[in-house]
Amino acid sequence: MKRFERYVAIGDSTTEGLEDPDGAGGYRGWADRFAEHLATAQGGIDYANLAVRGLRSGQIRAQQLEPALAMRPDLVTVVSGVNDLLRPRFDLGQVAGELEQMIGACRQMGATVLSFTMPDLTPLVPMARLVRGRLVALNQRLRELCTASGALLVDLAEFNAGGDPRLWHGDRLHANALGHQRIAMGLAHAVGLPGFEGWSQPLPPAPARTLSAHALAELTWSRQHLLPWLIRHARGQSSGDGRAAKRPTLRRLEG
Repeated sequence: MKRFERYVAIGDSTTEGLEDPDGAGGYRGWADRFAEHLATAQGGIDYANLAVRGLRSGQIRAQQLEPALAMRPDLVTVVSGVNDLLRPRFDLGQVAGELEQMIGACRQMGATVLSFTMPDLTPLVPMARLVRGRLVALNQRLRELCTASGALLVDLAEFNAGGDPRLWHGDRLHANALGHQRIAMGLAHAVGLPGFEGWSQPLPPAPARTLSAHALAELTWSRQHLLPWLIRHARGQSSGDGRAAKRPTLRRLEG
């Protein structure tokens, strides 16, 4: 197993850790969990998380790449693109270009880079079929970029349980604690940490829901999550407006 000294995570809300509460008013998330796995395995690691919710790929590159490189990391996670494909206008070439720049710059300085594809959430959110083609195309470009650059990829799009609602928060856009845990386990396995071989095992069968329970869940989601999201974006607002990274500098995480 390769030893890592400095891990920097860049990205948007999923890297920030949304909907995986840390018990202290903030969020934990897969990046924190992955850093903890690394610290446990090798006795400690310096870890920074520059991610901010709501950012698109160009904003992530512009705001986070240079500070990340300045920390001289030997391990970087680069995850972005979902906020781009949810916008009315989506330019696959532009988003792929931003990802290529971020991955390439980190690889050029010798860092190990990890990323992951996103699963199809159509079974969870039927309206997701409207952007499914974009997602499939973005996932394929990410696979190609990782192959060409030597970056490591966890292909969550091929994870059979990826669309299981038990891995997702009620907003159906962010993973819940169990989902973040699975992603962290997949990343740990990708870098060769022992004990995470079963990260992709399917969940046990879920109990069937009644039609009334399903209807209530759809109504709750629409009122609490979909409508506020639509209103915010119609106003040109972002959930990340005025927010800063939760862990902007390298801090020691002991094993």
